[in-house]
Amino acid sequence: MIKGIHHVAFKCETQEQYDEMIYFYHELLGFPILRKWDSGIHLDCFNSCIEIFLDGTKSVGEGCIRHFAFATDHVDEIVERVHNAGYKVSVEPIDVVMKTDPVFPIRVAFIEGPLHESIELFWEKA
Repeated sequence: MIKGIHHVAFKCETQEQYDEMIYFYHELLGFPILRKWDSGIHLDCFNSCIEIFLDGTKSVGEGCIRHFAFATDHVDEIVERVHNAGYKVSVEPIDVVMKTDPVFPIRVAFIEGPLHESIELFWEKA
């Protein structure tokens, strides 16, 4: 049976991309190092992992994944850190009430990672 998502993987073509990805996810966003090997790293994403590995070959096309989301109750603080570090914020923090039953109040923002991955910061305010 499936228990959840084990990891999200990022393939880096260059050492510079690899180093920047580790900086972004470990240093800037604060995901702890879980394990390392000669060409990769797993960062602890609390119920799953972020895998970053150095492959040296061209990346495949964009595929069908539009974005992934991190659950947080510190959307504004993370956006400020991302701004200050010089990374792109695609959508500034905004409050939204999803018209579900019952209504679902959230605060979200979108940031861009070093490989141009779209990351949603998602706070369930209820």
